[in-house]
Amino acid sequence: MRLAEIIELRPVPAAGLLATLTRRCPLSCAHCSTSSGPRGEDTPAGALRRFVGTFTSADRPDVLMLTGGEPLLRPALVDDLAVLAAPAGTRTSVLSGMFFAADGRVPARIMRALQHVAHFSASIDVFHEREVPRAAAFRAVHRIMESGIDVSFHVVGNSVDDPYLADITAAIRAEFRDRAAVLVNHIRPAGRAASWAAARKAPPEDAGRSGPAEGRPAPCAMAAWPVVAFDGAVAACCNQRVVDARPMPEHLRLGHIAVDDWPLIRRRCQESPVLRTIRTAGAGACADCRSLARRPAALDAAQRAGSRPAAGAMDALGARLQRDAGAAVLLRRYGSERYAPLVQLGGRGDGEDPA
Repeated sequence: MRLAEIIELRPVPAAGLLATLTRRCPLSCAHCSTSSGPRGEDTPAGALRRFVGTFTSADRPDVLMLTGGEPLLRPALVDDLAVLAAPAGTRTSVLSGMFFAADGRVPARIMRALQHVAHFSASIDVFHEREVPRAAAFRAVHRIMESGIDVSFHVVGNSVDDPYLADITAAIRAEFRDRAAVLVNHIRPAGRAASWAAARKAPPEDAGRSGPAEGRPAPCAMAAWPVVAFDGAVAACCNQRVVDARPMPEHLRLGHIAVDDWPLIRRRCQESPVLRTIRTAGAGACADCRSLARRPAALDAAQRAGSRPAAGAMDALGARLQRDAGAAVLLRRYGSERYAPLVQLGGRGDGEDPA
């Protein structure tokens, strides 16, 4: 499963499920959006297994994306969830900070965890490289690729002109001969980077999500996939402030994995009038969307707009158009515009330059 396939599904309501497995991480990267560290909560394993067990071939997400913290701190759970999801037709993807690869090897417990995974993405940037050397990370990713798993890299830098981004993307392309896709983002002032990144000229948290420069709302593709938070609550949005907020904004709360099943979460995601409005017309910047409950008139307007007879059809049409436009088009808005074409790399590689 290539990274471009996953990204193309991102605007489609309930086409994927993002599940955090733990807030723990042995690395201490200064830009971590989840403020993960050696100690932190684990998402309840029993509830995760129960919830993924409610997927069926007739009603399931296409993609189960496992993240954290560091999801591979719970290798047996990664394998369990991938095995549970597979009979329904759901493919599993894992995003890792490569903590295990400082010597270039992939421990047996990690390879066992990945044996039923369809895609593996490695985070690499100046912060990760301080703890996991580039050459070691590359060797480990080669080993994972050789096992038959499609691989990609998730890269972040300060801005589009950051020389690190030019260096690391060129190195990845040369090392993997364009058989590994690259998703490039810019550091945003969230999590551990909230203080220091805010003082720099990096894009703000809401960059690319609030429409044109004059501030008109724009459709939001990030309100399409349910997100399992560390305590098992399910959000309709991957914004870290939404995932961490308690109480979670009611219009962005879909339920809880301990008591709800996938079909119910999927219906709430797809049929919520407010979410339909956010996906098709937007609600302003991320902060405006999070605060809808404190603006009753705006919330009521979103509810009315999403309840109109044609709202469901418009939501589906918007998702289809964004999917058909391709992964690179979506990443020009949500990622780094200059490097967006690199998401099209992967698979066997044909030597063509996606840029």
